[in-house]
Amino acid sequence: MAQVTEHGGGVWSIEVPIPDNPLGHTLVHVIETDSGPVLIDTGWDDPTSWDALTAGLAELSLGITDIHGVLITHHHPDHHGLSGQVREESGAWLAMHAADTEVVKRTRGAEPAVWLEYLTRKLAAAGAPDEHIEPLRRARASGGMRTLPGLRAAVPDREIVPGDLLPLPGRRLRAIWTPGHTPGHVCLHLDEEHPANRPGNGRLFSGDHLLPGITPHIGLYEDPDDATVTDDPLGDYLASLERIGRLAPAEVLPAHQHAFTDAAGRVRELLTHHEDRLRDLRALLAQPLTTWQIAERMEWNRPWEQIPHGSRNIAVSEAEAHLRRLVKLGQAEALTGSDPVTYVAV
Repeated sequence: MAQVTEHGGGVWSIEVPIPDNPLGHTLVHVIETDSGPVLIDTGWDDPTSWDALTAGLAELSLGITDIHGVLITHHHPDHHGLSGQVREESGAWLAMHAADTEVVKRTRGAEPAVWLEYLTRKLAAAGAPDEHIEPLRRARASGGMRTLPGLRAAVPDREIVPGDLLPLPGRRLRAIWTPGHTPGHVCLHLDEEHPANRPGNGRLFSGDHLLPGITPHIGLYEDPDDATVTDDPLGDYLASLERIGRLAPAEVLPAHQHAFTDAAGRVRELLTHHEDRLRDLRALLAQPLTTWQIAERMEWNRPWEQIPHGSRNIAVSEAEAHLRRLVKLGQAEALTGSDPVTYVAV
């Protein structure tokens, strides 16, 4: 039996598993419209995930062929992975923010060697040791793996434009651009009275932007052909959090874990978390450190020695996002001429 939850007012969620991942599952939401059911996200591209999605729809007396459209909160494979199969089976339209659509197109068009060379350069510039970089060099030399999953996901054919009401007859659903986790992450605000008359401003499909017990990863998604680095994804994320706090939805329907009501309280917790992390990072930078050395010293959900190879790459990316924020705030700077680049507090 698929795990299906009714949230009232023509909204349901289906637990779609993520194989071999501690997150467990993605909550794919189904929203009833006058033109037919619409999905918010689709889940990971895996036969087990597909079976769970179709079984959940069957419990609602729906089939894939009934799906009218798909709204993707962001391009990550646990949200976008099954979109190609859904569209192939149903003919549904697929919508995503333009910034994440660009990442999808770039990923699909890139040769594996290009991505691996870019990642190797990034890690070397961060000060990663040779024993960490060597497997990537070997994979590149052998014409090996693609490092990013989700290559069967569909290229969106519609754009989610922030601020616009989405084309869902009979519903008032509006996109809010919330970059940080990805460049084009969106939350979707159901601007309708809560079915249980809870106080607050409608309901929010929050994707990965606001989760009840998880701090989202802050991602870096530069074009490998573009050496210019100017963005501040952590700053974008913090500003997006404050925007959601001001919205004050009556209930949040996230893509992982469970629905919850105290959006403003959770926003405060996350803002405090990142304030503390930036303060601790600035204290670390009393001595010059590379991005890799900073990542080694930051607090994670397990000791650095137990973090797998791929997850260390993500940790280094997170450390760089925090470094960029400190530099933008004028609280840290890169030492001129250092190679690999080292940073120090100012």
